[in-house]
Amino acid sequence: MIQQLLAFVRKRLPGGAGNAPAQKKAANTGQRQQTSPEQAAGRSAAGENASKKVQRRRRRKPGSRKPKQRPSPDSTWSCEQFIVPPVPGKIRFHDVDLPDPLMHAIADLKFEYCTPIQEKALPAVVQGRDIVGKANTGTGKSAVFLIGILTRLLRETASTKGNRNRRRLPQALVIAPTRELVIQIAKDGQALGRYTDIGIQAVYGGAQYQQQMDALRRQQCDIVVATPGRLLDFVGKRVVCLDQCAILVIDEADRMLDMGFIPDVRRIIGRIPAKEQRQTMLFSATITPDVQRLASQWCRKPVSAKVDEEEVAAAAVEQIVYLVTGQEKYHLLYNLLQQQAENRVLVFANQKHEARKLNDRLRRNGIDCALLTGDVPQNKRTGRLESFRAGRIKVLVATDVAGRGIHIDNISHVVNYTLPYEPEDYVHRIGRTGRAGASGTAISFACEEGGFYLPAIEEFIEQKLECIMPDPALLKEAPKGTAAEQNSEKQQRRRPSGKRRRRKRQHRRRSQDNSG
Repeated sequence: MIQQLLAFVRKRLPGGAGNAPAQKKAANTGQRQQTSPEQAAGRSAAGENASKKVQRRRRRKPGSRKPKQRPSPDSTWSCEQFIVPPVPGKIRFHDVDLPDPLMHAIADLKFEYCTPIQEKALPAVVQGRDIVGKANTGTGKSAVFLIGILTRLLRETASTKGNRNRRRLPQALVIAPTRELVIQIAKDGQALGRYTDIGIQAVYGGAQYQQQMDALRRQQCDIVVATPGRLLDFVGKRVVCLDQCAILVIDEADRMLDMGFIPDVRRIIGRIPAKEQRQTMLFSATITPDVQRLASQWCRKPVSAKVDEEEVAAAAVEQIVYLVTGQEKYHLLYNLLQQQAENRVLVFANQKHEARKLNDRLRRNGIDCALLTGDVPQNKRTGRLESFRAGRIKVLVATDVAGRGIHIDNISHVVNYTLPYEPEDYVHRIGRTGRAGASGTAISFACEEGGFYLPAIEEFIEQKLECIMPDPALLKEAPKGTAAEQNSEKQQRRRPSGKRRRRKRQHRRRSQDNSG
């Protein structure tokens, strides 16, 4: 019986009697391989591990990664540990009735006294009033609406005990014109809400489409910070629902008008509750008649909180105007950057091609700089901003549209390589330095063409700017680069544009027809 069983097993084994083709093939080749039990065990174990890894990779879904753990609030922490002495004429954050988790984050950020816009706007915002704020970037206006939103959500969560759906149904919406500004507001909100369970999601175009969609569907979504275009896309696809949005913030409304986003903003506002059922906060660097009309349409008996630009600029930023010729501008810029080699410097140009040309020339002369214009891809813009913030890049060349989203502390100098066409843009530019009470310097070059914009700027800020001649040492000629670079630059200068080539061809044809 045992012998019959062994014979049956031999037939079934590979290479046994039952596997005649395999035996014949091995006999013909004479290359029959034998595997030791240890090798077979190792191969089987490796195969099992590989199959497990494949199964794990297959089971992972996009956006299924767990979010980073928030620091748990310290139950022993109290506002008494955050000691800020009272100062006459200043308002402390202690004087505003804020929840303890929010005060804990404010203490970590070392916010002690309110800025002028916070003094005027924060008490009304915490009380739930609508507000129209006039303040430039760097004055702390983002903290006004973020603190107001977090305070209200914390109080409502405590009263309802968190019994509501917190996915795809945001309670607060912040609309901003640029991607960089959206990212910065979301970071500030996460820093202020680090000791809470309030979820903040950033929605912006140009990158991370699927990742943003998955975050809205799967993670907590109490506050949405968004650009209008991408938000409308997600609303149309029912990724996010705005029916329960009780707080609306419109940041930089004047820039929304300039960039043509108001029709999209109107469509978004049509999806949220009426102004009688929500709190609306509108902030703008300038209150033009168009902005006033928007405020009257979207706000309900708003409180006005205004901080004059000229007061902020005069207090925080030293403004200098150098009278130079068009040929001296680059040499002056190069020598100024050499003097400020250890500081962060932001250089503004009016047009993209001018900024690109200036950036290329600075790099040829050994200046470590980066370009930030509207046509730079989003991932590169984000990387360059992070490098500038971390200090790996000391000089950033930007245009007004791209520079509007730059919110980086410790920028020592802002250089207006060309004076802006609009006085409001001058205020926005110099607002990149002297942030949060720090000192800064704004340097402008006034040449034959740009000098015509200077009187309008002085009238707008109600301040006479100091115009001086640069020191001769600052006009020292900059290096010209290698011979190959000079030749390529000359060829680019000589190369006519498409319009010029067409005009030359037309002129030749006309001359030939006339001669004939």
